[in-house]
Amino acid sequence: MIYGNLRNNGVITNLPHNAAVEVPCLVDDNGLQPTYIGDLPPQLTALIRTNINVQELTVRALMEENREHVYHAAMMDPHTSAELDLEQIWNLVDDLTAAHGSMLPEWARTSPKQRVA
Repeated sequence: MIYGNLRNNGVITNLPHNAAVEVPCLVDDNGLQPTYIGDLPPQLTALIRTNINVQELTVRALMEENREHVYHAAMMDPHTSAELDLEQIWNLVDDLTAAHGSMLPEWARTSPKQRVA
């Protein structure tokens, strides 16, 4: 038995099927077999959902090549939004993008503030 991170696929019934979850898994000759969990308590689901929302926005940013969703994801992050105001979060994303710009695609390096319509 291990704890594995995998696509939910209904293992935790009140979280999205495509979310990554960490659950007990049996590993044997048949491969990785996640343990069915069912519904989590609603307060736990609500807490987990705050992180899934951030992850979904980040994936959407990549899929749609929309840098504004990166800002939205950072703004929705519970820790970030508890520590920084919106302008600080915007600047943080800009600073992180500038620091890692050479590793990012072109669409991600251009701030929406700097875009020309």
